[in-house]
Amino acid sequence: MPRPLIATIHIDSMQHNLMRARDCAPHAKVWAVVKANAYGHGLERGMRGFADADGLALIETENAVRLRELGWTRPILLLEGIFDASDVDLLVRHQLNSAVHAVEQIAMLEQASLSGPIDVHLKMNTGMNRLGFRPEAFGAAYARLRAIPQVREITLMTHFANADELEHPRLTVLEQVRRFCLGADGLQGQRSLSNSGGVLHQAALAAELSNDWVRPGIMLYGGTPGGRSAAAFDLHPTMTLASEIIGVQDLVAGDSVGYGSGFQAEWPMTVGIVACGYADGYPRHAPHGTPIMVDGILTKLVGRVSMDMMAVDLTHVPHAGVGSKVILWGAGLPIDTVANAAGTIGYELMCALAPRVRVVEGNLDFNG
Repeated sequence: MPRPLIATIHIDSMQHNLMRARDCAPHAKVWAVVKANAYGHGLERGMRGFADADGLALIETENAVRLRELGWTRPILLLEGIFDASDVDLLVRHQLNSAVHAVEQIAMLEQASLSGPIDVHLKMNTGMNRLGFRPEAFGAAYARLRAIPQVREITLMTHFANADELEHPRLTVLEQVRRFCLGADGLQGQRSLSNSGGVLHQAALAAELSNDWVRPGIMLYGGTPGGRSAAAFDLHPTMTLASEIIGVQDLVAGDSVGYGSGFQAEWPMTVGIVACGYADGYPRHAPHGTPIMVDGILTKLVGRVSMDMMAVDLTHVPHAGVGSKVILWGAGLPIDTVANAAGTIGYELMCALAPRVRVVEGNLDFNG
């Protein structure tokens, strides 16, 4: 028998969450973001789960080509654009949209002998300060692209730094929108501003936020960028990481658990040993008290997570024993809840799923 740790991918939840993105931004087309192996869910599963999207967006040029090989015929957007002049040919050969965020990328396109038309997304830096042209330089970058005969459509794009917190004290969404409108004034092209946070708050920003395309990522996988819970937005978990109890220990007061003996029992208690550890993608830094579900009952992690195992408090799960079902995150236990307890974000947990974990597909069971 194989080890009982299994990640179940819920294609039905992916489809549901895509519909929620459309509900939030009904007048926009949707780029479903499938970077990082579809946030750990698998590129092919992402393509099927978001089959109704208007396009797929990702970072990796090789995976963009792979999507074409898998049969995706709708638009594909490279969110960071091309990385080398040798990538220019891919844009034409595989009909890929490319972000353009630097003068070096414009120069690559100017110097290339493009054999056919391409569409690009010109990125403005409105305060995120990662990639893109500042508003005052945006028009000049646009003019250079417009002068390239084979450049067809130019979509105007930016990225929100704090869309999960609309009134962020350092940089609000509306300030970024204001900067974007200033830099894009008079320029022709569709507009793409909203990531998951922007999409989820589209109703609150409707008067100011106009999108022709939105780029939801984490919300499609049942997580949120922060603030309210996924359930509050009617988002369904798309990955359930489940295992079993493989051993039980009865402790007396003073007994410790795990490497470093960091946890010490204050009274008699029972702990179960779960077949999951940091080599599977569970965060090693998850502290005592991180929530775990055993046989449908919420309990907590005890001691330090090791490479292949972790301990869980069974004191209040009296009927649990070897073979009891454990939910690490997913159905019945939101991934954001686990991530928050571990001082990280749901994105990291999804993307960290290790290759040795068995992955299957199944419909969502809210009861775990």
